[in-house]
Amino acid sequence: MTTPDRPKVAMLLYPGLTLLDLIAPHAAFAPTTEVHLVWKTTVPVTSDSGVVVHPTTTFADCPADLDVLFVPGGQDQAPVAADEEVREFLADRGARARYVTSVCGGSLILGAAGLLRGYRATTHWSGIDVLALFDAEYAEGRVVVDRNRITGGGVTAGLDFALVVLAQLLGEDTAKMTQLMLEYAPAPPFDAGTPETAGPELTAMARAGSEAVNRAMTTVAKELAGKGWGGDA
Repeated sequence: MTTPDRPKVAMLLYPGLTLLDLIAPHAAFAPTTEVHLVWKTTVPVTSDSGVVVHPTTTFADCPADLDVLFVPGGQDQAPVAADEEVREFLADRGARARYVTSVCGGSLILGAAGLLRGYRATTHWSGIDVLALFDAEYAEGRVVVDRNRITGGGVTAGLDFALVVLAQLLGEDTAKMTQLMLEYAPAPPFDAGTPETAGPELTAMARAGSEAVNRAMTTVAKELAGKGWGGDA
């Protein structure tokens, strides 16, 4: 009796990615899928919190036909979105992937690759206005599913996102078992996880901290629009 092939998941790495955007979904995917950590080279990349992550494959060697293409956000997401080699890789794999996915600002990178045009999607709350520049329609939610596009909100939504993806790939029982093994039953000590619950003062402070990232992403969106870049949505 042959063992069924595991679903193939490619998770984009890049210098300056947000570690939890990547690691939370990776922790959920790793037990039951074939995960590839993908970058241009196999040289280790440093996340925006200083943790080093080792790519397991390159763009050239990444499987051509994927079940899941995944992109995380990060403090340095704008240079990645502006990188033609990255966009071409995402557009190529995304054209054939069963699911095209992201967490947090990763949706903006997908948008830069032309992969969210005409789709409903979510992103970090601070980047909602930028998402529209890539012809995506913002939809509120921790996880938004529109056809084969599955996008997660900011950072901690990555685990919710991954469980939704696992349910699609392998069924609800696998997703529920993964949730149980990760003991995912969130009960945060504070009710400050959204602008609505955090209040205007904290929200203004947090927005100021992400202003540079979103300004850079806005510049990328306008430059790509000027070049007529569209990818293969």
